[in-house]
Amino acid sequence: MARRYFVSGRVQGVGYRYWTTTRAKALGLVGWVRNRRDGRVEVLAFGETSDLDSLEQDLHGGPEAATVETVEPGPVTPEEAELAAGATKFSQTPTL
Repeated sequence: MARRYFVSGRVQGVGYRYWTTTRAKALGLVGWVRNRRDGRVEVLAFGETSDLDSLEQDLHGGPEAATVETVEPGPVTPEEAELAAGATKFSQTPTL
């Protein structure tokens, strides 16, 4: 199962990507997190439904310095879902 989220609020420059990476790894998820130039953070995660549900719930809080306003789901392309089969870790990727 694959899910994408766009997180908005005060989520850049506050350790949100690091926090997300740590949380996703603890849940056994693979994928990535990155800042977007529009000020949001984008998360693409692959794993078991229950673990993805836990991550989604956690994204609403984030690290202490963050102020999350919204967590919006986004589409996952078939190509991205296919890549999930070979993914082995969760990482931070460059800003888009």
